[in-house]
Amino acid sequence: MATLLLHHPCFLDHHTPLGHPERPDRMRVVDRILEHERFQTLERDAAPLGEVEAIELAHPAKHVETIRKNMPSEGLVRLDADTTLSAGSWEAALRAVGAGCQAVDEVMAGRVKNAFCAIRPPGHHAEFERAMGFCLFNNIAVAARHAQKKHGAERVAIVDFDVHHGNGTQDIFWADPSVMYCSTHQMPLFPGTGGANETGAGNIVNAPLMAGDGSAQFQEAVEVMLLPRLSEFRPDLILISAGFDAHKRDPLANINLLEDDFAWITSKLMDVADKHCGGRVVSMLEGGYDLEGLARSVAAHVMTLMDA
Repeated sequence: MATLLLHHPCFLDHHTPLGHPERPDRMRVVDRILEHERFQTLERDAAPLGEVEAIELAHPAKHVETIRKNMPSEGLVRLDADTTLSAGSWEAALRAVGAGCQAVDEVMAGRVKNAFCAIRPPGHHAEFERAMGFCLFNNIAVAARHAQKKHGAERVAIVDFDVHHGNGTQDIFWADPSVMYCSTHQMPLFPGTGGANETGAGNIVNAPLMAGDGSAQFQEAVEVMLLPRLSEFRPDLILISAGFDAHKRDPLANINLLEDDFAWITSKLMDVADKHCGGRVVSMLEGGYDLEGLARSVAAHVMTLMDA
């Protein structure tokens, strides 16, 4: 079985202000690297439009309506200092959600072995009732709820290696032991959450890193804090919030990972998936703001998924 790649040209149409780190060029470099002949065996499909009803599995209807009604017909609308809407943002946001749901469907049905969703805007900062941190809807949270509702997944694990803590994902699943949220991230750093003492209903596992940490500290955090808890949880599906801004080239943080580190954690998560859930893994793009570091890291991540 192949690895599924879900993407769509509309992700280029979500515009942000000049100089904003979460910009369409991110998608261009990801698309370009995945067109390389190394990736020709990927099964490719267009990210479908997600349903509003799916978004409302993770967000209240009033949040969805707030985003929809603020969409401009031209120009930009700021929801906050970091988070912007443009005329193309609604379709991009719906297709980002739709990609996650479609990937879950294909993986849970056994039609592909795993999947990578090359999407934007990202999602893991979007809280239950608030868009923030470049994120409109929490794409990975919607995918988790979709897996539970449509496919009867009893235990879904979300692993987030973005350098910024996924406060939104933690917020949505804080009191829900059916979803485990595991995160490595730099602290202190935006958004200010993610302490090891933040444990929710026993389902939240935070392994913060310090500025200047690199491969050794990252791998120790994963081996000691995350992997044992994941194995104990025995997930039916593993979802990955795949942010690549812990790369040493990234301008928004101070963690010194290389693309080999992203291949390493991908392999480790696939080992857990092979042991507990038939290899079922869905990965969704989050951050990564140095274009070269992003391209190299996505390539390493997807190549590892393909090598399952």
